Amino acid sequence: QVQLVESGGGLVQPGGSLRLSCAASGSILSINAMGWYRQAPGKQRELVATITSRLRTTHADSVKGRFTISSDYAKNTVYLQMNSLKPEDTAVYYCNANLLQTGSSIASTYWGQGTQVTVSS
Repeated sequence: QVQLVESGGGLVQPGGSLRLSCAASGSILSINAMGWYRQAPGKQRELVATITSRLRTTHADSVKGRFTISSDYAKNTVYLQMNSLKPEDTAVYYCNANLLQTGSSIASTYWGQGTQVTVSS
């Protein structure tokens, strides 16, 4: 069994910063990549940023220059540093991991439960 637990969400004023964390636990053999997605009310879930096991990163155009994804794969943890936050960044942020479980030969994708980020004055 694998669990992803996010933390660090909350209410912040426009222009402020937050740092999200996501820790994966369970019978994990190896992680291929982890990432962050978000879903605003009435909208589809969208990719925010990803980072591979080789530390190759991608960021959505809407967050480039403001958000930075990083990881500590020794701790099976991924972070999202969010700066210069805007009201349109308000959403539930979900952690995602593509990994290989112990005893399995096929990688699977897992999701966290989500953490709310609200940007408002």
